[in-house]
Amino acid sequence: MPAEFERRQVGGTSLSVPVFGYGSAHLGELYGLVDETDATATVDAAWDAGVRLFDSAPWYGLGLAEHRLGHVLRRRQRSEYVLTTKVGRVLERPFDPSGFKSGTWTGGLKFEHRFDYRYDAIMRSYEDSLQRLSINTVDALIIHDLDEIYHREEFGYRKRDLVNSGIKALEELKRRGDIKAIGMGINTRAALEQVAPIVDLDFVLVAMPYTLLDQASLHTGMAECVRRGVSVVIGAPFASGILVTGSGSTSKYGYANAAPEMQQKVRGIEAVCKAHGVSLPSAALQFVLAHPAVVAEIPGAAKPAEVEQNVASFRAKIPTSFWSDLKAQGLIDPEAPVPA
Repeated sequence: MPAEFERRQVGGTSLSVPVFGYGSAHLGELYGLVDETDATATVDAAWDAGVRLFDSAPWYGLGLAEHRLGHVLRRRQRSEYVLTTKVGRVLERPFDPSGFKSGTWTGGLKFEHRFDYRYDAIMRSYEDSLQRLSINTVDALIIHDLDEIYHREEFGYRKRDLVNSGIKALEELKRRGDIKAIGMGINTRAALEQVAPIVDLDFVLVAMPYTLLDQASLHTGMAECVRRGVSVVIGAPFASGILVTGSGSTSKYGYANAAPEMQQKVRGIEAVCKAHGVSLPSAALQFVLAHPAVVAEIPGAAKPAEVEQNVASFRAKIPTSFWSDLKAQGLIDPEAPVPA
């Protein structure tokens, strides 16, 4: 049996989660096609490595990631794992099914999506997800991508829809025991500081605003989470790629090609890693969990070997002098919590 991961409590809820989980975005074919056999083997590899926290979303491959994740997990004992998915988008038949192209996903399924944060849409999204997963319960629902970069001139309307309507659906589901916790997915520092506080949350799923490469939210959004008792799950500990691939012309940061200044910062961290015999993925995975608000992280993978490497990186020993050197060279915030 693989060693169990430490568990941490989510906010003031009854939900506890393992500190290390699996995020299924890659099963939706974000950067490349994923064979069905590889998809199944990847989730199986996560399970065999002791992973018991799994996250998905309707947006990931326009339903494909939920189908693939549920295909494996529905054969497991439901009480043995924590499962989360997201609301805020509804999937629909395209106007032109034969000519449909998603524009975002390399592959995925051929469904249109529309944003909708109102009560009825939240309930529909929840029920649709259960059916795609083929699993009749999820432990938490996460409000997805309520961010100005996606909604632009409709941003204000979307926020009002959530505050005046959609949050009531989530609170109702939690009150009657269908879910144990309510979360919100966060992509930017501004959203962490300005959008997350508009409704009562148990946790936030933070993608980019807190990683080994960026601690700008340390004294603002992350500190506010500590003050309010809102837990944090780190959704992109590898900053969408560059902290596992390392610096290079094809490296991804923030789901796009990494800018030269970010490449340079990673090269600085890589040099400290080399001096201390530490792998870059190990540093990325272990750094974020030292923050007092963080209860878990959910790195993704598209192949079994990637899962196995992530777990090995998570468990690797890192000397305290490594963190001291990163601070001394100005590569991480001098006040950032680091692993003991």
